[in-house]
Amino acid sequence: MSVNLKSLVSVLHAEWNGSDTAVFIDHISIDSRSLQNGSQTLFFALSGVNNDAHSYISELMEKGVQNFAVEYIPENCEGKANFLVVKSTLEALQKFAAHHRNLFDFPVIGLTGSNGKTIVKEWLNFLLSPDYNIIRSPKSYNSQVGVPLSVIAINEKHNLGIFEAGISTVNEMDKLEEIIKPTIGVLTNIGTAHDEGFLNLVQKIDEKLLLFKESPVIVYQKNEIVDSCLSQFAAEYMLHPRKLFSWSYTDHTADVFISKKENKSEITNIQYQYKNAKYDLRIPFSDSASIENAISCLLVLLYFEYDVETIQNRIQGLYPVEMRLEVKNGIHNCSIIDDSYSSDFQSLKIALDFLESQKKNASKTVILSDIFQSGFSNEELYSKVSHLIAANKVNRVIGIGSTISLFKDKFSNCITYQNTAEFIHDFENLNFVNETILIKGARSFQFEEIVSLLEEKTHETILEINLNSISHNLNFFKSKLANDVKIMVMVKAFGYGNGGLEIAKLLEHHKVDYLGVAFADEGISLKSGGIKLPIMVLNPESTSFLSIIQYQLEPEIYSLKGLNAFLKIAREKNLKDFPIHIKLDTGMHRLGFEENTINELIETLKGNSTVRIQSILSHMATSDDMKHYEFALSQIRLFEKLSSKLMNELGVNPIRHILNTSGISNFPDAQYNMVRLGIGLYGVSNDSSEQKYLENVGTLKSIISQVRTIPAGDSVGYGRRFMAEKETKIATIPIGYADGISRLWGNEVGYVTIKNQKASIVGSVCMDMLMVDVSKIDCKEGDSVIIFGESPTVTEIADALKTIPYEILTSISQRVKRVFFR
Repeated sequence: MSVNLKSLVSVLHAEWNGSDTAVFIDHISIDSRSLQNGSQTLFFALSGVNNDAHSYISELMEKGVQNFAVEYIPENCEGKANFLVVKSTLEALQKFAAHHRNLFDFPVIGLTGSNGKTIVKEWLNFLLSPDYNIIRSPKSYNSQVGVPLSVIAINEKHNLGIFEAGISTVNEMDKLEEIIKPTIGVLTNIGTAHDEGFLNLVQKIDEKLLLFKESPVIVYQKNEIVDSCLSQFAAEYMLHPRKLFSWSYTDHTADVFISKKENKSEITNIQYQYKNAKYDLRIPFSDSASIENAISCLLVLLYFEYDVETIQNRIQGLYPVEMRLEVKNGIHNCSIIDDSYSSDFQSLKIALDFLESQKKNASKTVILSDIFQSGFSNEELYSKVSHLIAANKVNRVIGIGSTISLFKDKFSNCITYQNTAEFIHDFENLNFVNETILIKGARSFQFEEIVSLLEEKTHETILEINLNSISHNLNFFKSKLANDVKIMVMVKAFGYGNGGLEIAKLLEHHKVDYLGVAFADEGISLKSGGIKLPIMVLNPESTSFLSIIQYQLEPEIYSLKGLNAFLKIAREKNLKDFPIHIKLDTGMHRLGFEENTINELIETLKGNSTVRIQSILSHMATSDDMKHYEFALSQIRLFEKLSSKLMNELGVNPIRHILNTSGISNFPDAQYNMVRLGIGLYGVSNDSSEQKYLENVGTLKSIISQVRTIPAGDSVGYGRRFMAEKETKIATIPIGYADGISRLWGNEVGYVTIKNQKASIVGSVCMDMLMVDVSKIDCKEGDSVIIFGESPTVTEIADALKTIPYEILTSISQRVKRVFFR
């Protein structure tokens, strides 16, 4: 963008006040703090309820900014810069964006709705980017300010736009429509967001449809209310022939009718009918919102006349969308800004501004991947990027990718790597200390691995893990076993929330026979941490089989499909006697070979030398509930029958195991060759007579952040759910449902312990905080608080919430720092 400043007088309906008429503008700014502001910046001094940017103009002039769009010229500034004086700087920004949009003639997709706008936008960008040079809204820039800033970024190299528009009340969408001018409209899910800004649902839909006043096509989910609104809309805005391109689960008159939908794990298979033909589509999500968003994308691809194979291949690659910049504490006193899922020029500008606003250290580092879809040639792009980096006074640049590596010389103090793996390999030599680090990369570069390396999980809230107690509980259950019975210990779900690697090291020291994890990545983490014990993966996905083989993990096989998939890879890898574990379904009906599949299983395994049956196992559904004693015995009998048949017909003698923690105590005669110890290791038993012999392992601790006294009649927390009946002393504690504390534990249901006294939780548990009544406790800010441990116990919490201790333990967030001690 290069625009003559004086030419904007007519565009913005402004009065000119300045002397330099030859200035050309290449940057628009509304943020006085941005280090990207310079001599070719046009600064729009927006005025809001709580802030008036006119007050920063003198400061900006000192930094070299000379061009301003203002509602008035501040005192002592006239004659010192160029001013475009307008009635409203926000309207002027919008007029400028509308003018800029009209300079380009290519398809523009406009999205609005209550939910899903940003996700559909990002997915459409992914789906269409192989064929178009796309300009899209960065992040969730869909507001009265965000939309114009997004559109202003269009340049001559772009040939498709994707912009989202969000409104909170009436009389807003007209302005955004003039800026976006979509040629293709997409109406996403209409929900309850911003209901307070509209009289009713119909008014909300009517307002949103205004974005599509001149759109030749509107994509939407067909339903009675939307159809009615569209009918009225079409009558009012008959500007040219319009196509309504609809989809539905129930209405056969829709252009695309979804005739079948089947969920399998995290995958949804749909069958859709379009133009009198039926097609199958695999969507890599199972939640209804993601499926609806994917179908919206499908209709856009159909409108663009993509073939069925291309649609299937691309939709299968859809991914969860991260939409927020996050600040995290890093190693060696570093601060991490995590923007590891996108890399485009516009969002880089936003991230650099965020870096400046959030920096905690004087030294700034940017870790940056190749940048895609900028609309510029590589030479021009990386020249602009280097200018941005220099303007933001970044001290060190680490480039990752083959393209950015070619332009290394454009940056000062820059080191580059061809890929993320090279960076990780060299990580120890990079000496990250006392820096604020922006991590910004395209999704394909998997920069989340870099974030993981640099992040330090610190929190005033900690989960203390007593390793001595783990040893004690392990020995207690070992004492119940026959001498020749092996023991597998479950360390899945991050060691039931307590910490996987550290506990695995302790168990290896105690010479347990096996470790059990749920997914391959948990096992890989343990192997990468130096664990030598055999590790069984209970829920292996077929996509993880190669990694399982690479890291010498041992998969549980529970279906013929999974077995054949693993055998195929095993043969390709020329494996011999690779250990596998056969899971039988004896009544849990979750995973496993049922009795009617045993013969086919035997035939598949007969004479097969690529794998070896290391163990045969099943899972008991009621080992903790003696009311179902006879059902449990029936499971054991069926396990005996099926496992014996496998052993006899295949001529093998593997380990057999069916007992979990409760089974060890309640069914000692079914120990077979091995048992699986889970929750018992962490000090929890369903048997009260047994519980007294176990030691508490984890103590969740926090501190008091603030203490206040409120008068009678005052309330605490969201929704005023606690009303003080008398003067009450309230302590605030920095832990909430984002840390794993159930909201059901609030509102005087639960309590914490402070100085060995119970303090009732009052009001709703917040995301990051909860409040307690400490009227009868002599405490102060900084005092320790027990969230759970000896009192309350996780079992006590679980009983109150009508759940199980497993859920309480595994809910504790990874942002809570684990501290291990003996």
